[in-house]
Amino acid sequence: MSLEKTALEFLDANEDNLAEMATAIWERPEIGFQETFASNLLVERLKQEGFSLETGIGQVPTAFVASWGEGSPIIGILGEYDALPSLSQRVSTHRDPIEEGAAGHGCGHNLLGVGALGAALAAKDALEKVGAGGTIRYYGCPAEETLSGKVFMAREGVFDDLDAALTWHPAYANSVWASISTALNSFRVNFYGIASHAGGAPEAGRSALDGVQLMDVGVNYMREHVPQQVRVHCVITEGGEAPNVVPPFAQVWYYVRAPSRPQVEEVYAWILDIAKGAALMSGTTHEVEFLSGCYNTLPNDVIGDVLQDKMQQVGAPQFNDEEVALARDLQKTFPAGSVEKGLERLRMTAEELSGPLCEMIIEPRNKGDVGGGSTDVGDVSYIVPTAQITTSCNAFGTPGHSWQNVVTSGSSIGLKGMMFAAKTMALTALDLATNPELVNAAWEEFERSTGGKKYVSPLPEGAVPELNG
Repeated sequence: MSLEKTALEFLDANEDNLAEMATAIWERPEIGFQETFASNLLVERLKQEGFSLETGIGQVPTAFVASWGEGSPIIGILGEYDALPSLSQRVSTHRDPIEEGAAGHGCGHNLLGVGALGAALAAKDALEKVGAGGTIRYYGCPAEETLSGKVFMAREGVFDDLDAALTWHPAYANSVWASISTALNSFRVNFYGIASHAGGAPEAGRSALDGVQLMDVGVNYMREHVPQQVRVHCVITEGGEAPNVVPPFAQVWYYVRAPSRPQVEEVYAWILDIAKGAALMSGTTHEVEFLSGCYNTLPNDVIGDVLQDKMQQVGAPQFNDEEVALARDLQKTFPAGSVEKGLERLRMTAEELSGPLCEMIIEPRNKGDVGGGSTDVGDVSYIVPTAQITTSCNAFGTPGHSWQNVVTSGSSIGLKGMMFAAKTMALTALDLATNPELVNAAWEEFERSTGGKKYVSPLPEGAVPELNG
């Protein structure tokens, strides 16, 4: 029996169990660094399958590495399992939280983590049955939504000895992820003033809120003079409690995104100077809390081509009438233009798609395009050749981080896309594990793309993960 047939049969035999795991994580959504239930569920299954476990990676209790086998090549498969705040939702075609204000899997990471698990287990099962060498690793990566988990794991060096890395993400199209996610810095700026009676003794006070607002004015003036694809966005997390009290404390939280890590660092340095100026103008003091930073993604075409071939070999998921009806009803709830924007992003027509769910495999049409989002997969991609796919897990055009995403992540639509991803990655992992020339070609491309430069963590010295949000 071939390696590939063995892996596919393993996944078919375990489909119900994997679906149960993904559903259990969907029913128990946990935000970043708090994914105790999800990580424990994955760890226990990996132990049952004979993987050795290292937990608590990078000072994060829910981060782990599971390994099976010996020697090279070492193939890593990345899993995620964190949810998003305030997106609790039933499987319904209208907004219907299970628990008001609670978390929900609006990015499908319940599927991502279990689909990656399935790939790792299937590859291990096939290699073990033929007595092949090499190592399969599953990386339990928490807090992707805050761009933190893999960054702290990377600082510990856990990806350094990999020969290749694979991952995937739920989406509305079946394709290799060939576009580039942006690099990012996430940081908060705290301003400290002096409280006083705003009406009776304003001269005695110094407003920390003034510091925050002046800083944001400065950042807005800066926007005219940065590259077009740079994005800076923020929220004021604390700004005072009553108008008649001069606020002694205020806080603003920024994201800086850019197509490359050096661009992020350049804009970030400018913003730090703006913060200093705002403190001087407002008569306050300030401090910066650096939360996390990540690299842009660096897709590896050699591995991406293998993934594309394996997607064709497995065949795209096909959906029944009930699933199509659910997707079509969800599309009716999208903001105007969402489907059209999705088609534009993939350079497709509605006629080519022919339905609310993608049942075809799409050749990458957006290679090299820079998207607005970010992922800490980027850090891994600057350490080891890395590629990823997306599969059809939600209705075409579904807005990211939406309640509609939660619906399909908890439905059979998402589960079908998850199994397709698991099969594609398992077959790709087997090709990499048994073909040294393929791995060598991936590394040759990687060295050309990076210019031989080594990965340097974006985390400042002494940075620790913010485990309590």
